[in-house]
Amino acid sequence: MVAPNAVPLVYFYLNQSYEYDHDIDATLTQGPKILALKKSLSKVLSIYYPLAGRLKDKISIECNDQGVSLLVTRIKLTLSTFIQNHNEPSLNSLFPDELQWKDMGSSASLVAIQINCFACGGIAISVCMSHKVGDVSVLFNFLNDWALFNRKTEEEKLITTFPIFNTTTSPFPQGDLPVLPEFVFVKQKTVTRRLVFQGSKIESLKAMVSSHKVENPSRVEVVIALIYKCVVFALGLTANNTTWRVVVNLRKRMVPPLPENSVGNLVLSFFASNMEKREMELHDVVSRTREGLFEFCEKYVKKFGDVSFVSEFLNRATSTSTLVSSPQEKKSSLFFTSWCRLGMYETDFGWGKPVWVTTCGCPVRNTIILLDTKDGDGVEAVVNMEENDMARFECDVELLQYVSLNPSHWAC
Repeated sequence: MVAPNAVPLVYFYLNQSYEYDHDIDATLTQGPKILALKKSLSKVLSIYYPLAGRLKDKISIECNDQGVSLLVTRIKLTLSTFIQNHNEPSLNSLFPDELQWKDMGSSASLVAIQINCFACGGIAISVCMSHKVGDVSVLFNFLNDWALFNRKTEEEKLITTFPIFNTTTSPFPQGDLPVLPEFVFVKQKTVTRRLVFQGSKIESLKAMVSSHKVENPSRVEVVIALIYKCVVFALGLTANNTTWRVVVNLRKRMVPPLPENSVGNLVLSFFASNMEKREMELHDVVSRTREGLFEFCEKYVKKFGDVSFVSEFLNRATSTSTLVSSPQEKKSSLFFTSWCRLGMYETDFGWGKPVWVTTCGCPVRNTIILLDTKDGDGVEAVVNMEENDMARFECDVELLQYVSLNPSHWAC
């Protein structure tokens, strides 16, 4: 069911010595860093060994140790200048072989990496991983463990941090698996905007929602609610005919829960509960999102520990009509996925933590990706919409009270 597209991430690292002394030849530090990265990458791939293999068919990987793709580029700009003047085309140039969000191919490397060296000695590391082998949690864990190898020498102390491939922890039966219809990832004409919600603005949204007896709304809940409400208003839609889907990480919600470092595509999406009225407030959207998540977990996720239930679930999923005939899909719909609280700003290769971690624009309309800001209090929303819709959405008065649009300076 998972599309074979590449999930892209990019991490930006300043050269701290250059920030204090612009007269030094900052590029001299990059050679040793690249050599160390290559060595530590080979070590971490011995632990994440499926990522060094190739797809055998739609449901299995040949662990043949063929390795991953690694490119090194040089950019005639300082990293700070790049970030302060970035746009989507410039971000796209940082990814290997323009693979971001594309089908990586059945015989290609499952992971592709590009190390971008800036004139100041700063480095941006971009990674594209086939969604076939894991979800974004796996990608973040892989990068954190790679960084751990890069800054540590005593490998024996790192064993407990390694990923779990043990099939006994999998909710899925290990016999003959049905070949599920693949999700077709169709590229669409979209434009991308980055909305940054600072922590203080999110606290205001939380207070507004809490005042209507919604307990402890989260950052992600209130950001989803505001974006949904503003899209509906700006595009002249109605709440009772505009659905929204949210991706949920199954690991901690299963019974019993799976370890957070379990490898695989352990995510599914749920539809929030339908709105009965044409207009709604933020607290209505938060409540409906919670109701949809609760119903989804009770009906499906908590039962994934039952092998017979999972077998029936998988067999039902083999019906193409089950996947495409949902009445919700025929309505206007938004798709939210949160990559928050996955430790993205903890990835320290030994040169300090990244100043910015992000992804590139996704060519699927009405897809919104949520990421942490560096301080951990805010949210960066990568919003992808058709151009005409975006032109109306980004001018919404209520939205502009809470966000900075495409900020060029906040990361450094």
